[in-house]
Amino acid sequence: MRYCPLCREPLSPRRLGGRDRLACATPGCGFVFWNNPAPVVAAIVEHEGKIVLARGVGWPEGHFGLITGFLEQDETPEQGVLREVHEELSLRAEIVSYVGHYPFPRANQLILAFHVRAEGTIVIDREELAEIRRIPPERLRPWQHGTGPAVRDWLLRQGYALPPPV
Repeated sequence: MRYCPLCREPLSPRRLGGRDRLACATPGCGFVFWNNPAPVVAAIVEHEGKIVLARGVGWPEGHFGLITGFLEQDETPEQGVLREVHEELSLRAEIVSYVGHYPFPRANQLILAFHVRAEGTIVIDREELAEIRRIPPERLRPWQHGTGPAVRDWLLRQGYALPPPV
C-alpha cells in the first residue's frame, strides 16, 4: 500500500506500537496501515481412516496441503473449518480437536488448525482444488511451511514417530 485509502496522500513510515508502520501524514486523517495477518482455518481431514491432502488450482504438480480457507466475517474458527471441508470436499465433518495456531509470515496469515473426522462421498470443488490424495496417517510426512507444522504436531500427538529431517 503506497497511498492513503481515505485522503489519497502518500503513506510514510512511522513508528507505532513498537513497529514501523505506513501511516498518513496528512493532519486530521490518521490512517494507519496495520497490515494485520489474515486468519485462515486449516483441516487435517480424516476420512475413512486416511488423511485428505489437496493440491490447489494453480499449485505446482506434486504440491499438496491441508484443506484451508479464510475465516469469514461473524464466523467462529470451528464454523469456518467445517464450512471449508464441506465447500471443498462436499463432506460432513465434526471437529475432533484443535491442533494449534501457526504464523505464516510469507502469506501474512495466522493458521488455526483443527483435526476433523469427515463422512460422505468426496466431491472436489474444481474451482479451488486440482486434485486430492488420501494418505494413511503413518505415511504422512510434514512439510516445513504453511500447514506443515500443524501436521507435525498432530502426528506427534497421535504417537507417530517422525522421520529425521533431510
